[in-house]
Amino acid sequence: MTDIIIQGIHGRMGRALCTMIEARTDCRVVAGVDAKELPSAVPVFPSLEKNTVPADVLIDFSNPDATQNAIEYCRAHKLPCVICTTGLSEGQEQALRELSKTVAVFKSANMSLGVNLLIELAKQANAVLGTDFDVEIIEKHHHNKLDAPSGTALMIADELCGASPVPYHYVYDRHAERRKREPTEIGIHAVRGGSIVGEHEVIFAGPEEVITISHSAGSREVFANGALNAAVFLAGKPAGMYNMKDLMHL
Repeated sequence: MTDIIIQGIHGRMGRALCTMIEARTDCRVVAGVDAKELPSAVPVFPSLEKNTVPADVLIDFSNPDATQNAIEYCRAHKLPCVICTTGLSEGQEQALRELSKTVAVFKSANMSLGVNLLIELAKQANAVLGTDFDVEIIEKHHHNKLDAPSGTALMIADELCGASPVPYHYVYDRHAERRKREPTEIGIHAVRGGSIVGEHEVIFAGPEEVITISHSAGSREVFANGALNAAVFLAGKPAGMYNMKDLMHL
């Protein structure tokens, strides 16, 4: 049984995690962290520093400021952590890399099995199609999402770049200058509206044909289930940086 602390337990993803975990027998929530004071079946503390409940893994679905606290807490308590928060600064990313030298860290901008499969398929497509096909990424999320483009869109682009012998550069804003598109661009576009949970589309546009690989999340339970799988996977693992490729055995 894996004992889990959820930072951001009263948020949308925190509530989804609690719902999903009720149907599982391999893990349980033993405590939560949230500034909101709401009824809860487990102890909820206003900050990690005030937490008194031991656990095997911390899941962080919060915001960059709270994630910084999680990094410091996990370093001090040698607690493995699953970091699901996006929009982290380069300094925070570096802090996570440093943390992974002494603690098991699972970091992914998207916890969905389907999204990570999309990335692998996109990498295969890019390897076959090459620079004869222009690459564009479109992501869509609800109107409350703060960061744009999404961490998942950037993750897709970074994976494509890392697997390609051709150096790409990202373009976010096409209206600022009038010029022809370069073959080494990856255009990244953000849509915000309504209650869209999360949609990502990778377009390969070539001469006389277009190939599109897409993923649409129907509910937040997709990400919650992935985070719980990651937490169970991470418990007891040696220090290091882990991601969905490790979970999927890719």
